Amino acid sequence: MTEAKLAPNLPQWMKDHAERYLSSGGTDGHMYTINLPNVPVKSVPSLLLTTTGRKSGDRYLFPLFYGRAGDSSYFVIASKGGAPEHPGWYRNLRTNPEVDVQVGTAKIRARARTASGEERTRLWDQAVGIWPPFADYQRKAGAREIPVVVLDPVS
Repeated sequence: MTEAKLAPNLPQWMKDHAERYLSSGGTDGHMYTINLPNVPVKSVPSLLLTTTGRKSGDRYLFPLFYGRAGDSSYFVIASKGGAPEHPGWYRNLRTNPEVDVQVGTAKIRARARTASGEERTRLWDQAVGIWPPFADYQRKAGAREIPVVVLDPVS
């Protein structure tokens, strides 16, 4: 993976998670354990997505929860916690869809694309099964349909 920096304005828990993931080479951090008050402990798979800034050209790294989209592809959800606008990383990959992905210790180059139709519905349902709050984020986002982004490996 080419040199990248943590995206600015990440919440502290995401910075801490990404640092643990990076410092261990991916042996620690792949499964992110969430332990919130009054909620059962849940472990969620996470990857590191590196995009190229649409304005700066700088490489930015984002820790994101993911699912599998077939044998070799992954998918992530551009929820931004249900904010009215898309996250910066999603706007970056719409300009430059070539990304780097680290899943555990494996590193791949991928091309990002936004799922639509039946594929989006299927992957969205899978995402809500992985991280149920995605459904709440969609309600909070209102008219903004939260994108489901497929990361297809490239050679």
